[in-house]
Amino acid sequence: MIKVEELLHSYTGNGRYAIAGVSFEVERGEIFGFLGPNGAGKSTTQKILTGLLPVQAGRVAVAGQDMRRPARSLFNRIGVSFENPNAYRKLSGLENLAFHASLYDVPTADPMALLRRVGLAEAAHRRVGTYSKGMQQRLVFARSLLNRPDIWFVDEPTAGVDPTTTQAIKEIVREERERGVTVFLTTNNMHVADALCDRVAFLNEGKIVTVDSPRELKLKYGQKVILVEHRSEGRLKREVLSPLVEGDRVELQRLLAAGQVETLHSQEATLEEVFIKLAGRGLGG
Repeated sequence: MIKVEELLHSYTGNGRYAIAGVSFEVERGEIFGFLGPNGAGKSTTQKILTGLLPVQAGRVAVAGQDMRRPARSLFNRIGVSFENPNAYRKLSGLENLAFHASLYDVPTADPMALLRRVGLAEAAHRRVGTYSKGMQQRLVFARSLLNRPDIWFVDEPTAGVDPTTTQAIKEIVREERERGVTVFLTTNNMHVADALCDRVAFLNEGKIVTVDSPRELKLKYGQKVILVEHRSEGRLKREVLSPLVEGDRVELQRLLAAGQVETLHSQEATLEEVFIKLAGRGLGG
């Protein structure tokens, strides 16, 4: 559904690239995570894929269409949920969705049903200017589903929302995937990506570091550890031991033999830990 080859993009024109030779493919019906810290090039790539920025160099195809010359019909097939809410503040939530529905050339979903789906039914007739940031985020999220898209671009869908709403948003993403929608998820939230994505691409400084499933990345690059709580001199202590380190194995055997262990839990590496290992930096910079 999406094919990108040797994509380059510069905002300055002086040889410094926000996107530096990126290549990847997204298959029909998968949730593909595009992950990396702020400034890595995630939003720039999404803007190119959705026609908001031109293709300067390289090749980009979305639903088989060359993004250098996309047909108008393509935009009836894609939905875009922006990170920063951009709804009309003087209109109500329902009026916002009704207006955007009128812009499509295809049948659209019921705006009120979408508002119910994201928990905004009770605020449907309130002006968006009175909404909290999280409510505005949910409105933009709902708006991106108006045209029942085949390809859905979702940028930081859980930013600024509470845990309950985060869970609801994740369920909606899963439901859309079950409907056969291809989801391009842009985020620096590795927990959300791990829970949702079939495959992820790690982006750092405009380049792709690796592409694989979260499970395979953790198996290949992660390191399992054992969390041990044990008694020592009458006090409860916690240690993190690696079964791959001989000294840690010896220590664990000693604690078990002495009957000092209170709890024992294995823990696999997180996707964020794998990213740090491969990219040499965390998501904060």
